Amino acid sequence: MKQSIHPEYRPVVFRDTGADYSFLTRSTRTAEKSVTWEDGKEYPVIDVEVSSASHPFYTGKATVLDTAGRVEKFRRRYGTAGTTSA
Repeated sequence: MKQSIHPEYRPVVFRDTGADYSFLTRSTRTAEKSVTWEDGKEYPVIDVEVSSASHPFYTGKATVLDTAGRVEKFRRRYGTAGTTSA
């Protein structure tokens, strides 16, 4: 790798503001704010609105679409037969 062209890769805390959840990882993102982590060290903090703690897919609160109803609506609208026998 060429020297001095890549951004610094360092530990950063990402904080989910909606779920009150934080995690420490490594990133090239920079932040003006900082927070003291559980190990007593000071790390830059980046506030995010959605993380695995608040996203409906990961929390199990996702709504399931009624695909069967959509297929029936399509068939009624365009007059296609449901299944054809061969």
